[in-house]
Order: sequence, then structure tokens, then C-alpha cells
Amino acid sequence: MSPRNGRRTGAHRAHSLARQLKTKRRRRDLDEIHGDLQPENAARLLRQEPDPDLPGCAQFYCLHCARYFVDLTSMKEHFRSKVHKKRLKQLREAPYTQEEAERAAGMGSYIPPKKVEVQTQPLEEVIEMEASS
Repeated sequence: MSPRNGRRTGAHRAHSLARQLKTKRRRRDLDEIHGDLQPENAARLLRQEPDPDLPGCAQFYCLHCARYFVDLTSMKEHFRSKVHKKRLKQLREAPYTQEEAERAAGMGSYIPPKKVEVQTQPLEEVIEMEASS
């Protein structure tokens, strides 16, 4: 007959392990991505120096999801995926501001959040083809 707590051996580590994995896979927040979508930041992120430590040497980057891809075909597949489309839908709403927080606390009248037009970033090969013709 085994003791009751015998089954729980090692269970206390599972919670901390899950927490470690969660922070390991953490992505950028929506307000940070809105900052990346500004033209000066977007140009810098899309034309990065080759970095051998990142997937695809940092040449294939999705601005909206803050992800690097190995090659162009995997990035195109990602653009058609449900995950990317959901992220675009989340980014349509303007980022939360301090003024909106104050209005929610009763320091002003409520103004609904504005919608922002967000489209999938253009691919490099499409831009190069238009420039050559």
C-alpha cells in the first residue's frame, strides 16, 4: 500500500517549470508592437543586419507577431495562418493610453477606443518585382 502523498512526489516542481516555459515563450505586447509599426521603427526591423543567432539570420521578420522565420515560404505560410490574422485583428484597436485609464477611473467622459488600419506587411520579393518593371 503506497502512501497518499507518494503520488505527489515532484509535483511541486511542475508549477515552476510551467512558469519558466511561459516566460521563455513570451512575445511582445500589443502596445510595443504598435510602436514597432511606426515607419522609422518598421524600416529598421525589416532591414536588419544578418544575425546568425536568429532564425533565417534575421532576414524574415513579421512585424505584427514579432517573430523571425527561417525562409520566405514559411513567412508566407504564417501570413495565411489563423494566428497572424488574429494578431492583425487585435492590433486594429488603438493601444491603451493613460488618458483612457483616467477616463475609466471617472476623471472624464468615456470615449470609445479608435480603430487603427493594419495590413500585412509587404514582402520584399513583391517590392523588388515592382521596382524592376
